[in-house]
Amino acid sequence: MSKEKYVSEKDLAKDKSQTEKAKKDEKSKVSTKVDEHKDQKSAEKKLAENLAKAQEEKKDLEDKFLRSQAEMQNMQNRYNNERAQLIKYESQSLAKDVLPAMDNLERALNTKVDDEASKQLKKGVQMTLDSLIKAMKDHGISEIEAEGAKFDPNLHQAVQTVEAENDEQKDHVVQVLQKGYSYKDRTLRPAMVVVAQ
Repeated sequence: MSKEKYVSEKDLAKDKSQTEKAKKDEKSKVSTKVDEHKDQKSAEKKLAENLAKAQEEKKDLEDKFLRSQAEMQNMQNRYNNERAQLIKYESQSLAKDVLPAMDNLERALNTKVDDEASKQLKKGVQMTLDSLIKAMKDHGISEIEAEGAKFDPNLHQAVQTVEAENDEQKDHVVQVLQKGYSYKDRTLRPAMVVVAQ
């Protein structure tokens, strides 16, 4: 009996040892699972940070893209506006060069002539001036009305002032020394005028 008791104590010790080992194994498994869980949480946190960073970079790139698109559109609009202005006012420099010739033709017409040859020449000058005026009007160039008009510094250049005869004549043009011309909505050359004060 003592042998059985000894065996059973041995078995009990063995069982106790196995139980403790099983508990240790269980604790080790739980500890491993906890470590795995911590590693998984850490990996998830890293992935979430990387995702947030990637989304922020995407947002920045989209913003830069939209800004560059808008800038390109603005540049295109500016180019189109400048081109339209160039086309609209393409004849301006030619008109400025022709105006002195028109002035000279008008001066030639103001001279007195008595013989038939001079009258014929004057008629030819008048025809030339008329065709120039028509061509200018066809291209949007017109004479600025100045005689008797209220003085406008955008359209007239006062080169002399005279005493006004009455109150109605004050700040009005009394004489045109050189005609002025406008091209579409721009003043090509202001009229040189005498203004009553």
